[in-house]
Amino acid sequence: MMYTMKNILVVFFLLTGILACGKKQEEKQQEPAHQDEEHHEGEESNVVELTKAQYETAAIKLGTASTRNLSAVVTANGVIDIPPQNLVSISAPLGGFVRKTELLQGMQVKKGQVLATIENPDFIQIQQDYLETESKLEYAQQEYSRQLELSKENINAQKVLQQATSEVKTQKARLAGLKERLITAGINLNVLQKGTIVNSAVIRSPISGSVTTVNVNLGKYVNPTDVMFEIVDTDHLHVELSIFEQDIPKIKLGQLVRFTVSNNPGKEYLAKVYLINQKINEDRTVRVHCHLEKDDKGLLPQNFVKAVIETGANPVTALPSQAIVDFEGESYIFVQRAEGAHTDSTSKGAESEGLTFEMVQVSKGVSENGYTQIKFPQEFDDQAPKIVLKGAYALLSKLKNSEEEEGH
Repeated sequence: MMYTMKNILVVFFLLTGILACGKKQEEKQQEPAHQDEEHHEGEESNVVELTKAQYETAAIKLGTASTRNLSAVVTANGVIDIPPQNLVSISAPLGGFVRKTELLQGMQVKKGQVLATIENPDFIQIQQDYLETESKLEYAQQEYSRQLELSKENINAQKVLQQATSEVKTQKARLAGLKERLITAGINLNVLQKGTIVNSAVIRSPISGSVTTVNVNLGKYVNPTDVMFEIVDTDHLHVELSIFEQDIPKIKLGQLVRFTVSNNPGKEYLAKVYLINQKINEDRTVRVHCHLEKDDKGLLPQNFVKAVIETGANPVTALPSQAIVDFEGESYIFVQRAEGAHTDSTSKGAESEGLTFEMVQVSKGVSENGYTQIKFPQEFDDQAPKIVLKGAYALLSKLKNSEEEEGH
């Protein structure tokens, strides 16, 4: 049978159309299945499965969220400081040569204890002047008494009595001034009253405390303005905090302050807000003075401080801080899926081999004493599921390792 060219072309186009329609229909039938598979994989990217052995190794502990009174806080930095009256700089008021001292940095001294012996030839002249003035005062008082008796009998002129009175006052004033100079110099007046003149004096400590600075040695000459020693009384330290100006409205007198120091970050100390400065510094901070709840020997002046000031406590939904994991700038918790094993908050094992946990994104609030305020998604029932209270980071590590293996 003979076919024309026109018939052959018609048959060719018909076959091509049929094949094309069949291929499109096949692709259309396969497309939903492929999309469902991708959708399913997306849903499961936040799910991790553990065997019973893995569950026990991770030491996972399950439980639910609780309501706790957590304080809203203001964070701040500062230092341990000393009240001005508890830090003393010692000098020799009249100057002189250091003839004796046994002080070393760190030594403890008592109030009134001798710190050093100072030698100065000028001490001799002051003592001579004191003894001479004392003698002149005695003569002036006797002369005053004699002139007073003569005045009663109208034998002498009133002017003579006035001169005697003036002389007594002058010698008393001079003697009082010399006495204060001797006391300031550290010379013992009892020894001087016995007629003994010395060329040295002692420097005594005005407070009890610890020696922090020693700037002298034997034989060194010190001027009245030179600081020989510094002594600090660490029994009454305080905390000086720097608060950003935007946080100052939250700070009130009497608020509790929790802080740690740089040399002992594992121990927490307590203080209370005592004074709030009314001046903003150049770095836009305000000084807040806090008094310690109790004196502690472990604190040292100028210790760096990290502190939180409690500005008010409120009941909030909270979890142990270790139950919350941070990943890529977001916060998450893990909850056990219903199809997993049924365990309670004290379980250390699991009844089935298949344990499934889902990672849920949450929002964090304030943290205090190992607990953190938590805000769940709206559709999340915080009392129904079992939340991973311990071992969350082990689950996060397992989840991310599984994703990397699937990626390869």
